Amino acid sequence: MTKPCRQYLPPEWAPQSGVMLTWPHMHGDWAKRLKQVEPVFVEIAKQVSLREKVLIACYDRSHHDHVSKRLAEASINMDRVILQTVPSNDTWARDHGPLTVMCAQEALLLDFGFNGWGGKYGFDLDNQITRRLYAMDVFQETPMQTVEMILEGGAIEVDGSGTLLTTARCLLAPTRNPDMTREQLEERLKDLLGLNRILWLHHGYLAGDDTDSHIDTLARFCDSRTIAYVRCDDRSDEHYAELKSMEDELKTFRAADGKPYRLVPLPWPRAKLDEDGNRLPATYANFLVINGAVLVPTYEDPADSEALRRFAECFPVREVVAINCLPLIYQFGSLHCVTMQLPEGVL
Repeated sequence: MTKPCRQYLPPEWAPQSGVMLTWPHMHGDWAKRLKQVEPVFVEIAKQVSLREKVLIACYDRSHHDHVSKRLAEASINMDRVILQTVPSNDTWARDHGPLTVMCAQEALLLDFGFNGWGGKYGFDLDNQITRRLYAMDVFQETPMQTVEMILEGGAIEVDGSGTLLTTARCLLAPTRNPDMTREQLEERLKDLLGLNRILWLHHGYLAGDDTDSHIDTLARFCDSRTIAYVRCDDRSDEHYAELKSMEDELKTFRAADGKPYRLVPLPWPRAKLDEDGNRLPATYANFLVINGAVLVPTYEDPADSEALRRFAECFPVREVVAINCLPLIYQFGSLHCVTMQLPEGVL
């Protein structure tokens, strides 16, 4: 008898068929900043399309035509672009897009519930995007499973060796899954994502972040043995103590082979403020790995060049591509937050 396959969530550096984007529009919080933010989405789409496909959710038919025109103006190969009309509340595909697990080279889409980061924002349309795309046969023959559990893609990191890295502040927030204990949550995630263990960070945050400390703003796997993380060297900064405590936690973690992780500190950009003086969550940890490249958010900051240098060390066989994401942080997210990778064979 054939032993049943155990499904697992592949790491971001596994081969991809494409990346999903949900394009900003006039009906959401980006309305006043579309002129500034659309070029960021165009550049992300361009860089991804050079290496794989881009799936883009557009609000309505006129928005679909508008996006198509913007991409064509940027000389993007439209054979690599899939435009679909699916209404949305916002643009954070990392959190409303599907998580794709693999089993014996076969993909399965997991459609977790999305509740606007614990009810902070409207989410009714975003929570339906994956199901609507699935009904349009966008994902070919890939099956989909609806999971009755709240989980955002930005809240979890996997190393490809059975380890998940996350933050207690987010995953254990009472606004996510109030009826689940930590033990129940762990067992559910281990079963669905093919995990052997979960590493919990209890420290670390970014001012201006509204996700309850998503891990993808703080610490990320670059390979099964390397973690790039945010470090603040300014003792006068409000983040210093919390991020130092997070660093100390990371130093206690061990890779699957029992050895310490290689820890790569990322530089600390200068404080970025909005028009009202509120601090915005600029973080280099919000990078995206795609086929042959790593897309790195930059913020028109002196630390940008050092961040790019460190990513070149973390990803020696990938091209390091800088994308100016300063406009994105005005809505409290960055490059990784607006993207969701789809493994090979899904698109």
